[in-house]
Amino acid sequence: MTKNETLKNWIEQYSESLLRRAIYLLSDKVEAEDIVQEVFIAAFSSYDSFEGKSKPLTWLNTILNNKVADFYRKKYRSEPYIKLDHFFDETGSWKNDSVLNDWNVSNQESELLDNQDFNKSLEDCIEDLPSRWKIPMKMYYLEEKKAPEVSQELDISTTNLWKILQRTRMQLRECLEINWFSKS
Repeated sequence: MTKNETLKNWIEQYSESLLRRAIYLLSDKVEAEDIVQEVFIAAFSSYDSFEGKSKPLTWLNTILNNKVADFYRKKYRSEPYIKLDHFFDETGSWKNDSVLNDWNVSNQESELLDNQDFNKSLEDCIEDLPSRWKIPMKMYYLEEKKAPEVSQELDISTTNLWKILQRTRMQLRECLEINWFSKS
């Protein structure tokens, strides 16, 4: 089978699987479609380096992960600086100390992740995060990458990553308090 025939078969066989993964990683169908196209372009360009030691889908998923990391790296660097005046005053003190208090969720907490409405609120809160926070959060918590790997991919220090993740958790907490806990 020729290179072109093989890649045509791969496109037919694996496009749907790669697109689902890309949508999951990027939360944007249009961006995901573009990334999947880039995966096949890269596969075509580096086809001769595919040794067949792994399944084609494994190799294509590796290319996809690299393309997504490149996408996030580029997007992370291009995002504007994020202000924190929503949380802190000019002296660096908390504007609202309630962020530090425990939630009163009683016996509901184990059932929350099974609740579709809660999950929808959580997804909306995640999507409302600034990209500079959403990208590291997704890489660390959803893709379950280790801190050094996330830091390296985004070209930030591990200390900076921990600060970003802390701010992300605070923003998610506030969003959930407004959009879920205060309504339930």
